[in-house]
Amino acid sequence: MLLAALLSFGRLSGSSEITAMKSGGISFYRLAAPVLIVGFIVSMFSVIWAEKVVPASKAEYTRILNYEIKKDTKPKSQDHVVIKSLSGANLERLTYARSFDEKTGIMKDITIEEFESGELKRIQKAKTADWRNGAWYMQDGTILSIGEEGVQQTMTFAEQVLPVSASPKEISLDQKGPDEMTLGELKQYIKILDKQYLPTGKYWMEVYMRFSIPMASFFFVLIGVPLGMQPQRASSSIGLGISIILIFVYYSVMTFMSGLGKGGVLNPLLAAIIPNLLCLIAGVWLMRKKNE
Repeated sequence: MLLAALLSFGRLSGSSEITAMKSGGISFYRLAAPVLIVGFIVSMFSVIWAEKVVPASKAEYTRILNYEIKKDTKPKSQDHVVIKSLSGANLERLTYARSFDEKTGIMKDITIEEFESGELKRIQKAKTADWRNGAWYMQDGTILSIGEEGVQQTMTFAEQVLPVSASPKEISLDQKGPDEMTLGELKQYIKILDKQYLPTGKYWMEVYMRFSIPMASFFFVLIGVPLGMQPQRASSSIGLGISIILIFVYYSVMTFMSGLGKGGVLNPLLAAIIPNLLCLIAGVWLMRKKNE
């Protein structure tokens, strides 16, 4: 979008067509409006694409790369494992384990939330769970029954079957990275981590980046339109060079801000919008200068 705006308006400006249209009473803002609208539409399409297509494609790509091409079938240890049990389209049970080892078949610090008609009815907590004879067995646990007034009943147990039928291998295969989750899955995962008092900056950054990066198309157009208007026709190589420099600067700032957001140094929302905010300020300033 940036290169297209630079080359298109550079050609119009070099052919004196911009000057002719301005002489006819057409303002610079009116000339730029159609391109800005297209840039905004492209950004909206990119937001939808990033939510509906990219996560599933990324998850399938990872599966094929690791298990079909690399043949990476070695048991893995993972932190913050989440297992969802659905009844139709409704969430029936949500199981969280702070750590999981596929090789030994052991989970640690397990929390199970059970739902009925979308309402939380029961919470089970256990220190450990191990895979034996085709089932998971929890040890040293507590069961909390939830009513309208909060916790109504508490029970403890020495050992109990964990209501999860998936084997260690199946659980390992089913886990997703942040870039493989939909926005709904990310927010649900963040909620689980919040309950365990764990850092969530990495996942909030992924949520906000799903909007920030696609919107870059619109802000690049906002900068590209005024930059493309030169007194004489500029070559396509100059337009390409400007595009490369601007994109490099944008992604350098974005990478730096992303690191601050994930590390908890900066609010993730602020870290995600700063690159686009800088583009907006630069674009508005350039547009006003060209309109004078």
